[in-house]
Amino acid sequence: MSNLVELNMGPQHPSMHGVLRLRLKLDGEIVREIEPIIGYLHRNAEKLCEMDYFCDNIVYFDRMDYVGAMNMEVGFLEAAEKLLGVEPPERAQWIRVVAAELNRIAAHLVWMGAFGLDLGMLTPFFYCFIEREKILNIFVELSGTRQQYNYMSIGGVYQDITPKIIEEIKEFIKQFPKKLEEIANLFLKNDIFLSRNRGLGVIEKETAISYGVTGPILRASGVPYDVRKEEPYLVYDKLNFDIPVSQKGDNLARFMIRLEEIRQSVKIVDQAITKIPDGPYFNPKAKKSLMIRLRGEGEVYARTESSKGEFGVYIVGDGGVKPYRVHVRSPTFKNLSIIPAVAKDKMIADLIAILGTFDLVFGEIDR
Repeated sequence: MSNLVELNMGPQHPSMHGVLRLRLKLDGEIVREIEPIIGYLHRNAEKLCEMDYFCDNIVYFDRMDYVGAMNMEVGFLEAAEKLLGVEPPERAQWIRVVAAELNRIAAHLVWMGAFGLDLGMLTPFFYCFIEREKILNIFVELSGTRQQYNYMSIGGVYQDITPKIIEEIKEFIKQFPKKLEEIANLFLKNDIFLSRNRGLGVIEKETAISYGVTGPILRASGVPYDVRKEEPYLVYDKLNFDIPVSQKGDNLARFMIRLEEIRQSVKIVDQAITKIPDGPYFNPKAKKSLMIRLRGEGEVYARTESSKGEFGVYIVGDGGVKPYRVHVRSPTFKNLSIIPAVAKDKMIADLIAILGTFDLVFGEIDR
């Protein structure tokens, strides 16, 4: 052990998927010890939420998982609306599902393109981002912005979905599956990609559960857990979709799970976009001019399924117009904790490949 060399990886961005720092102890090319060091992107989001009105907290959640901000908004609103006693109209719930699943597709495309870059594959990155750009163009029309949307609000959504946007979504859903198969083939018909990921970074089911891992990583290890099925929210119980599961638990399994999840999200959007009912898109009780007067008392916890795993939001209200306490259960924080166990005794290059399959976003981890 005295011959081990200590090496710092990060916190620069390339290959680390954010400002992650890994303190490694190396035996030549073999990684013997791994210590993840986080906190470089800490912005105190939870405490800021406690200093602002309930309705203004959405902007802080947008900046957590910033490539999947619509799902962050859903997570906060599931808790806040429960505490405040505000029920969004059915039309708003269907719109939220469409927005969340389109954003899940976009988030997985970011991950897939970046994962290819980690392994020296440039072409898939461009293919993935071309398709993601189509979704962002839809979101620009829906919310007015490309990334931190601030689109959903307590009691509904800020702006109704228009027939033009619905047609654009239908057109995207119609052409996207063929493009997705092209992207998949770039990876799955590449022998180098397959040899670098098959059988690498195996996470056993029991290990994943003991570390609190959720999302695609947990499902790739044989656990069919998805909050949308286990504890349905919005209108997910009215939709027909499957939860992809693999028993292999390796890098390739995690890739395949996310690929299939994109297909299932397409299936969800295809159903939901035709089922959006007529009616209001905003609860009159939460009119914009009155939103700062909304008061909540008690404590609530709501869980939703983000593209990374189980996203939980805990809020305590003391009867005021601002939350007394806000705390977030970050799925990627839990997922990151298993890295030292999974990548121990692997080569440095394999550590990068394993880390790439974890889809880390540090806006959510550090908050």
